[in-house]
Amino acid sequence: MSAKYIEKQRQRAPSARSLETKARILDAAEALFAERGFEGASIRDIATRAGVQVGLVHHHGGGKEELFFQTVARRADELARIRMQALEERRAHGSLTLRGILDCFIRPYVSLAETGGPGWMAYGRLVAHVSVDPRWRHIAAECFDPTAQLFIGEIAALYPQADPALLATGQIYSVSAMLAHLNSAWRVQALSQGGDLSGIDQLVEFCAAGIEAMVQSTRARP
Repeated sequence: MSAKYIEKQRQRAPSARSLETKARILDAAEALFAERGFEGASIRDIATRAGVQVGLVHHHGGGKEELFFQTVARRADELARIRMQALEERRAHGSLTLRGILDCFIRPYVSLAETGGPGWMAYGRLVAHVSVDPRWRHIAAECFDPTAQLFIGEIAALYPQADPALLATGQIYSVSAMLAHLNSAWRVQALSQGGDLSGIDQLVEFCAAGIEAMVQSTRARP
């Protein structure tokens, strides 16, 4: 085995140290982008939070926009895989219902946010940033839209006469409700004078009832 071949292999495969450094950078970027938004999080602050030189952030993440993309994309595949697995398992046990489809979409992320560490909670805020800002349309299209459209397609199979725009709206409203469920416990406690948020089952029921009401309202129009 030649020295040249060995050197090429080293160039192709990042070292464990390099992978660990990049993970720290992405963790720091995730936390700061979630806290401050894209504009509020500087490369220098990310480097400080990660405990690395600014040059390493550029080396591993590229420019700020590319780093933002990498930070959002990092968890997208894992979340999509878990959601799809939940959907296929539910399908294997019987026909899909609206509540079942929504449960397979909502429960995986809520469970990860509640038990998977602070990164998954911060990730929800990144999703919110991407969802409300049209400049991140390309990120949404690559990271979120394929899974979202698949789930919308499953719902459309239950309501074949429904306007696709209505079902897409229901999907967006459901994501908003999911993120509010995770981030607004303090508001629920304040408004209810100490009450707790409902569980995932109630969240799914709320989203399903909303979509059903939207579908029914269009059917009732003359």
